[in-house]
Amino acid sequence: MNDPVNRTMLLVDIEKFSDRDDVEQAFLRRMLYDVVDRTMERAGIDETLRLRADQGDSVMEFIDPNVPVPQVLRSVITELPAQLKAVNRMASSAAQMRLRTVVASGFIALDERGIWVGSDLNHACRLLDADLLRAALRERPGDVALCVSQSVHAGIVRHGHLGIPAEEFHEVTLASKNGPLPAWLLGPVPASGQAAAAPGTAAGPAPTPVPDASGERPGPAGGTEAGPSGGGPASDSAPAPAPTPSTQPPAGIHFTGGAPAFGGSLVMGNQHGVSGGRVDGDVVMGSVGGPPRPGRTPDQDATAPDTATPSPDDRHTPGTGEAGPR
Repeated sequence: MNDPVNRTMLLVDIEKFSDRDDVEQAFLRRMLYDVVDRTMERAGIDETLRLRADQGDSVMEFIDPNVPVPQVLRSVITELPAQLKAVNRMASSAAQMRLRTVVASGFIALDERGIWVGSDLNHACRLLDADLLRAALRERPGDVALCVSQSVHAGIVRHGHLGIPAEEFHEVTLASKNGPLPAWLLGPVPASGQAAAAPGTAAGPAPTPVPDASGERPGPAGGTEAGPSGGGPASDSAPAPAPTPSTQPPAGIHFTGGAPAFGGSLVMGNQHGVSGGRVDGDVVMGSVGGPPRPGRTPDQDATAPDTATPSPDDRHTPGTGEAGPR
């Protein structure tokens, strides 16, 4: 194998070439050669400055490094579509062709059988055969789709040389059998090449908030919402709906978190208790309206004065009007 040499590579492929019969394929090959030769001649690149490799439905041109790459790009962007349009205009619908093109650069070498080889060439061939470039040609009204390699864009396209519309190139990632390949596509990106949903998008509804011992529960966007005992930032979302009748808890006092404090006794059911503070009037222990006491009628129970010995809390210190010491 010869030593590798640096070349600008132009690859051109006919769309749906294998769908044609043998007669049409032979005609398309002659048309392809004619279009590429005219494009190179108009760019001032004669045959002595380029080498050609025939791939059947495609052609590869390896251009001398002394030819400026912007000169090659300008001819592919403007002259190639014009030459193709002129040829298609004179051909029948069955003999018209559309082209996928790639401009890349790198090192190639000629092996013992006269075949050009090299990893940079393999990379360019992967770009030419990528599904996204095929989709770009399929979805646009023009007859040419152009893709350039990352190195050509970084070294030439992005600098805005005359005749090279840098703003019309879009960065894409092309799938290949060797993994994703970065490249730049001239013109709109096809729908099949648009970016997917951004990472981190929620895949389902948020979990139901569950209060914890501090009274805080997760907010709707990963924050916290203040519960009965506070401790977290307030949430802007609406409060949780009340339980439905079918799940309503029985009457009474229920706790789902926190540790509320009460001053005095806890009152439950028919039992009544009081502690702390001053109490005036009757204190009823037990249920009202129960069976009469022995030897008394219900009316007597209702009207008789209470003669029970007052409790220490009910005694008053004379002249003070306040409860005495317990």
